[in-house]
Amino acid sequence: MLIRYKKSLEKIAMGLLSFMPQEKDVKRLMETIQTYEQVDNWHLFLWKKDEEYIGIVGILDEDHVATIQHITVIPSYRGEGIAIKMLKELQKTGQYKEIKANQDTVPFIEKCLPILEEADD
Repeated sequence: MLIRYKKSLEKIAMGLLSFMPQEKDVKRLMETIQTYEQVDNWHLFLWKKDEEYIGIVGILDEDHVATIQHITVIPSYRGEGIAIKMLKELQKTGQYKEIKANQDTVPFIEKCLPILEEADD
């Protein structure tokens, strides 16, 4: 289940974001969280399975186009399609007419997009 970030989930969100290579530095991680908290068109969502938060996806929303800034899943859950589920849930909200990648997320998102497009058919 996709859950919108709120301040009470800050430590969990930081832990999940730290799995991304560009977010290993604590100072950078703090700046990233502040961006999601303070910039209106940056949105962060956590993926909850049962009672555990296992993934995170962050977007920049520009004219209903969601550019994926961050996406990661706890290593023990990788390979289970969690990232695809997160992206499908973003699509299902109907808020975004397109989902695309930024330069950091391009390799991963390009693998996911064909699967997402199949789901639309």
